Amino acid sequence: MKNKYIYRSRILEHKFRDILKAFCLDIEANKCSELCGVNRNTASNIYDKIRERIYDDCEQNSPLGKGSIEIDESYFGARRVRGKRGRGAQGKTAVFGMLKRDGKVYTQIVSNCSMKEIIPIIEEQADKEATLYTDGFKTYDGLADYGYKKHHRIKHSDNEFAQ
Repeated sequence: MKNKYIYRSRILEHKFRDILKAFCLDIEANKCSELCGVNRNTASNIYDKIRERIYDDCEQNSPLGKGSIEIDESYFGARRVRGKRGRGAQGKTAVFGMLKRDGKVYTQIVSNCSMKEIIPIIEEQADKEATLYTDGFKTYDGLADYGYKKHHRIKHSDNEFAQ
């Protein structure tokens, strides 16, 4: 059976695959429409359907539970012109994320990456028996105080990114 997103549409399957590839390469819908030879609205509508499908698979309301969970924060926004990078950079949006290995992902936009804001999210999403992997950011210092006994730090400063 064909993909339900293209089954009833008038777009050819190979064009849909091209649009999907452009989506994965993070190409804007306007540029994608030029590259794939489809209408701008068609590309935008397909991009929206892809996002909806991704959202459906994420199951945002169910917690990550037990197992190995990687935790990190990142900052998104316009390209840096001058000044600070990463934390403290002007005009950036802080996004907190949790990845259950071989499982699902949970992300949330946060106003800042303070312990007061991040710890409740971790408690809501991860079981106390979960094994947590974090970087050396000070916010994660108190995880043992909150009942997380299996907490491993990845030391990026020692050129450690995976074991």
